[in-house]
Amino acid sequence: MIEALETEIREMVDDLPIERRTIVTSHGAFQKFGRDYALAFLAAQGLSTESEASARDVARLIERMRAEGISAVSVENITDSRLLEQIATETGATIGGTDYLGALSGPNGSASIYLDMVRHNATILAQALGSS
Repeated sequence: MIEALETEIREMVDDLPIERRTIVTSHGAFQKFGRDYALAFLAAQGLSTESEASARDVARLIERMRAEGISAVSVENITDSRLLEQIATETGATIGGTDYLGALSGPNGSASIYLDMVRHNATILAQALGSS
C-alpha cells in the first residue's frame, strides 16, 4: 500500500514542469515532502504556526512570487487562511485547496486516515502547481 502510494505521488510530480514546482504555504511543514519529491515550498510564516510573518517578510514573498512566476498557494487546515488569501490576491495566485497537517479530516473526508491524508495533500499540491 505504501509503495503504491509512493508510485502514485511520483507520477503526479513527474508530470509537473520543473519551473512550476514551487508553492507557497502557511509555514514550512512540507520541507521533507518537498525534498523527497523535488518540490519547493515557500513559507509565509516560517516553521512555526505560532509565529507571524512581518510585513517585510510578506512583501519579500510577494516580490519573489512575481519575479519567479510562482502562482500556486496552498492553505493548511490548521492555520488561519487570511494571510495566504491576501498573498494570492496580491499576486494573482491560485489557492489550490486545503492541505491536512497535524489533524485528519472527519471520518467521511478525504484525509480520514494517514495514507489518505498523504494522498490528498499530494493531489492538492499537484493540482495547484498544474493549474498555476
